[in-house]
Amino acid sequence: MRTVGRGLPRALAPLGVPAYRWLAGALVCALAAGGLWTLAVVWQVIALGGGATAVSAVSAGFAVGMLATALLGGVLADRVPQRRILLAVAAAELAATAATAALSLAGLVEVPHLVAASVVIGVGQGLYYPAYSALLPSLLPAEQLLPANGLEGFLRPLLVNAGGPALAGALVAAFAPSAALLAAAVASAGAVGLLLRLPSTPLRRDLAAEASASGRSVETAASGRTAVRAVLADVAEGFAYLRRTPWLLSTLLFACVMVLLVIGPLEVLTPFAIRDRAGGGPQDHALVLAAFGVAGAVASLVVASRRLPRRYLSVMILLWGAGCAPLALFGVATSVGVMVVGAALVGATFQAATVIWGTLLQRRVPPSLLGRVSSLDFFVSLALMPVSMALAGPVSAAVGLTPVFLVAGLAPTGLAVAAIVLARLRADELAHPLDGAPPAADGSAVPAPGGLGADPVPPTAGGRAPRGDG
Repeated sequence: MRTVGRGLPRALAPLGVPAYRWLAGALVCALAAGGLWTLAVVWQVIALGGGATAVSAVSAGFAVGMLATALLGGVLADRVPQRRILLAVAAAELAATAATAALSLAGLVEVPHLVAASVVIGVGQGLYYPAYSALLPSLLPAEQLLPANGLEGFLRPLLVNAGGPALAGALVAAFAPSAALLAAAVASAGAVGLLLRLPSTPLRRDLAAEASASGRSVETAASGRTAVRAVLADVAEGFAYLRRTPWLLSTLLFACVMVLLVIGPLEVLTPFAIRDRAGGGPQDHALVLAAFGVAGAVASLVVASRRLPRRYLSVMILLWGAGCAPLALFGVATSVGVMVVGAALVGATFQAATVIWGTLLQRRVPPSLLGRVSSLDFFVSLALMPVSMALAGPVSAAVGLTPVFLVAGLAPTGLAVAAIVLARLRADELAHPLDGAPPAADGSAVPAPGGLGADPVPPTAGGRAPRGDG
């Protein structure tokens, strides 16, 4: 894999790799389609005379689809070439959005159709993230993973939270929701077309070696147990790796509690803080959300332009933990401007830490387990988001907005320090430096088995370690 364009800035260096350019283009189309769909489907429900309950049903369909396939997505990403998964997801999303657009244009669409399409799209998202995360190290040298994750972090809020909804809103206002749904289908078609240009990449897990280690052939292993048992065994192996890897376990436990404390207030209570404390309205809420997204995009680009911090674990967790502190402003401020600044600070620190986290998984998790570990990360976030959102309203009604936002803003800093100290993360990050793998003389990536700085590959049931195909 020869790289070109070595004069590119660090943040754009991955675009010098032809294969990554096709993947990045497909990502742009997929994110744009997601942003278009998010707003278009809400206004389609409204156009049908539906209210909050119908919108909730559509949103719930998306969340259920993601949660149902999050762990399965990791198993597939470690067993099936990731390009196939991404293509299948893009094709399914194209079918769902195109069918919905066609029904809307014909005047035949109903809320159950929108719920069904949202479930399909949610299922696709549950499969997409593990496959995308596992594919990146196969396309890029180790030192370009941070910029690649930074580019994704830059594009996602701009397209999903800003550009896509803005275009959808303009189309709905000028024509009808069907126009925005059709635009989402066109963007999904673009993702399919670009993924078809993406070259095939070998799976970085040697299933034959694993079968041989247990004394069976691949065919015998496949026929000797049901598909359900195979999936459960792979998921169990992912959880076993999580349990015996302190830096990973401590980070996910910290993130688990942080999501519980923070996401509900941030997503559910922010509009009420703007209305009740600052006298703001929908436009002020949109401004706060825009500040969160734009600041996150800028922070992603900044992180992508620099090297991975030497103290990468400590920096990452402190960015998440201390980065929550501005949320406390929502509980005490009486000015929308102050809340805008607070949202920008939270968005910037959250996204900067997320870029480091995605890179860390790709650098330290063995290739044969990367899909499953990525899906575990995804699953933890999905599992506790609804809980946090469900608790935010009743708790704020019982104790008030101010205490909820103060806890959400201040408690994560103490949790971050505790995670760093109790899990001895400072010693771990020094023992596993991620200084970047130099490219080979021909410009190709030369990742070591398991990735440079990767933790030891866990043994299989037969007591032998599977070989990464690097």
